[in-house]
Amino acid sequence: MKKTLSGFVVLFFLVACNNHNVLPDKPAELIAVKKKPAAVINYSLVEQFPHDTTSFTEGLLIYKGQLFESSGAPEYLKQTRSIFGTVNLTTGKINVKGELDRNKYFGEGIAILNNNLYQLTYQNQLGFIYDVNTFNSKGQFSFKNKEGWGLTTDGTNLIMSDGSSELTYLDAVNQNFIKSLTVNTIDYDLADQLNELEYINGFIYANVWRSNTIIKIDPANGNITGILDLTALAAKAKSKYKNALEMNGIAFDPATKLIYITGKMWPETFKISISF
Repeated sequence: MKKTLSGFVVLFFLVACNNHNVLPDKPAELIAVKKKPAAVINYSLVEQFPHDTTSFTEGLLIYKGQLFESSGAPEYLKQTRSIFGTVNLTTGKINVKGELDRNKYFGEGIAILNNNLYQLTYQNQLGFIYDVNTFNSKGQFSFKNKEGWGLTTDGTNLIMSDGSSELTYLDAVNQNFIKSLTVNTIDYDLADQLNELEYINGFIYANVWRSNTIIKIDPANGNITGILDLTALAAKAKSKYKNALEMNGIAFDPATKLIYITGKMWPETFKISISF
């Protein structure tokens, strides 16, 4: 009986190994937890506006009907600036309300909450706070994440990304760490390199860096519940301006239920409607 069982075990092991070789790039432990792909989010293009091709877009939001944008300044792109301000939709230019010394800081995502505008920096582990009415400085705050990328708010807390699959919740009053949210895997693919964020109708929407994809995240559990593929808009931007880079910019207008989309050095900002 022991010999028969032993032979069975060997045979089972060989079959299992053979089956594993069919998917050499899929870790065996993930096969058992493969998830149903998230639903496709459909969209339609409503309108488009000029966008400044010197703007290395890092953040986009709507506040009181006005589009705000923040940008960074890579050292190799001398025409860029680490600024934030309101956007003139006729020209695409940012009406600058604040600027960081590009030799010290790289401007990242912004969010507005409780009459404050919060701005992240890339690798300084530092954020800045401004009065949203006067844009006067109200101080700064530090965070433990190695990098700061995108920033949004759920109306109570600040939510930031750092280029990983983790989202960090910060207390809006003192900017202390509250909790982390891990964005779950979907069909073997880890939702990594999350960038610009926008909180829409109880869900977090995130640009995935170097892709034309926006994912919809359930903040209750980190599950991805929808995928928005904007390859066509990215291709349109690239065809109009060859130096256009990755998509990075999501701004939801609660008054119209429409969303503004743009990217780093894109020639246009697109207004779209989606199937929420």
